Amino acid sequence: MVAPRRAALVLTANRQAAAAEGSGMDAVPTVERHTSLNRLALSATLHCLTGCSIGEVAGMVIGTALNLGTWSTVALSVALAFVFGYLLTTLPLLRAGVALRTALKLALASDTVSITVMEIVDNIVVLAIPGAMEAGLGEILFWGSLTLSLLVAAMVAFPVVRWLIARNQGHAVVHQFHARGAGAQSAHH
Repeated sequence: MVAPRRAALVLTANRQAAAAEGSGMDAVPTVERHTSLNRLALSATLHCLTGCSIGEVAGMVIGTALNLGTWSTVALSVALAFVFGYLLTTLPLLRAGVALRTALKLALASDTVSITVMEIVDNIVVLAIPGAMEAGLGEILFWGSLTLSLLVAAMVAFPVVRWLIARNQGHAVVHQFHARGAGAQSAHH
């Protein structure tokens, strides 16, 4: 069951998107029954992995290039992972006609748990690999540890994302808007 506050937020977004499209749709979304739960969870996990990877890699590269300490580099990487993760959710919502404030609230509601899980696991793995945080940008240890950590993080996040979607939480909250935004974008081109 969708929590009352989240239901109201989604209903607001639904109305904003419907107004942008000129329809009268008011329904609170649920995971479509014809969509495989595993497929949707995999898609949402890869979506999260994309945002986390962009931020994590950017943070590690910047931290390493600037010779920041371990914890400063980790903090920068985590912050950028959240920024890019939320951005990748917010942009399709905006394209679907959802107001910025509502889109940001939906992104926070849908992605915070999955990004948090992914970032905790990712950083534990990188920190556990001897020499990974000291490796230079040109070293295989730098890129190998980062790749391994992101893959492990995605594998750990998948069941969490699937569990959330099965309860119409997490990415399920914004799923319908991704398709709507893609349709609106292709209609303009």
